[in-house]
Amino acid sequence: MAWSWQTIAWAAIALLLFAAEALAPGAFMLWLGLAAAAVFGLVLLFPGLTVLAQVAAFVVLSFVSIQVYRTWFRGRERASDQPLLNRRAEQLVGRVVPLERAIVQGVGRVQIADAFWDVSGPDLAAGTPVRVIGTDGMTLQVEAADRE
Repeated sequence: MAWSWQTIAWAAIALLLFAAEALAPGAFMLWLGLAAAAVFGLVLLFPGLTVLAQVAAFVVLSFVSIQVYRTWFRGRERASDQPLLNRRAEQLVGRVVPLERAIVQGVGRVQIADAFWDVSGPDLAAGTPVRVIGTDGMTLQVEAADRE
């Protein structure tokens, strides 16, 4: 078994990619690291492999490993029991609140709990009850609500 500079380089690349995955998880660097580890194994088995062949093998194995991830693993994620957990604005859809500041030229403001939200909708006077019907980023889309 020959420990050439190429063998050590592929081992180092694989370890660096695994470390990058640990620092910034997202399951992307993991697959590149597995491809680099596979090329490390190829260089150990076939010490006469040219650098061009090694790089080509890395590119092909990276592409294949990412496709394996996208096909078999990415689609099998568990559905969340709280899909709106990190979507605070979307959690407010359906709520009825009074306008804190009148909607003028389509823009106004409401207070929900201790937060103020920009709203868009038809022009309405301050104090008018509005129903949140959707979101556009962090702006709530509202319409006049029937008095309950």
